[in-house]
Amino acid sequence: MTMKKTVQNSPYIIKGEKKKYAWCACGDSSNQPFCDGSHMKSEKFSPVIFENEKEGTIALCGCKQTGNPPFCDGTHSSL
Repeated sequence: MTMKKTVQNSPYIIKGEKKKYAWCACGDSSNQPFCDGSHMKSEKFSPVIFENEKEGTIALCGCKQTGNPPFCDGTHSSL
């Protein structure tokens, strides 16, 4: 089984805008926490596309192990 690459053991805190985002699920993107197409090398993962409905602070998962992708659920604290 291919494991997701843990990038950091804390969330990425961003100022969310009203728009669509592509969150990197594989951990290989050089534009973390967003997808840059790196997943296409292995074809094991796909980005999580989500539309942010309101402006404000968002905590996106940095460990890639969240149970609620793309959002941080605190899983990093048990790694």
